[in-house]
Amino acid sequence: MTKISKKYGLSLGELIRLNPQVKNPNLIFIGQTIHTSGNSSSTVSHKTNVSANDRDLLARLVRAEAGGEPYDGKVAVAIVVLNRVDSPDFPNTVHDVIYQKGQFSPVANGQINQPADNESRRAVDEAIAYDRSRGYGSLYFYNPELSPNSWLKSRPTTKVIGHHVFKK
Repeated sequence: MTKISKKYGLSLGELIRLNPQVKNPNLIFIGQTIHTSGNSSSTVSHKTNVSANDRDLLARLVRAEAGGEPYDGKVAVAIVVLNRVDSPDFPNTVHDVIYQKGQFSPVANGQINQPADNESRRAVDEAIAYDRSRGYGSLYFYNPELSPNSWLKSRPTTKVIGHHVFKK
């Protein structure tokens, strides 16, 4: 809500007062209506627009990367890709992020070509629909048991879910 308050020239306290429906001002969701005055509002959004083809591609990546991981880990893997799309340091489409050279092993080993399962599709839909702050700004993830990547170890850890360590 801090960004919204700055955008509309309101104090955070005033924005909170205008939005009694928001139970936790530190946790708002995409699609949620936030009132910025007595008679106008703003809808929380993010800049990633994901086509049906990109949703399918992302779900296939999630299945390949996190098939044996908890559901939250699948959502977090999808959020990493979406965070990369939103970051100026990575390509700006889901397709280009996933196919960026050397980034995701399922692209190199062909697992990306296997169909997605329902849980992976659901995880992608959830990652797209909800506030990405749940991913804590994660731009990377890895399984330290399978990848001894010393560069990733030097990055700040944002979350550990299942066998994956998420980094920014």
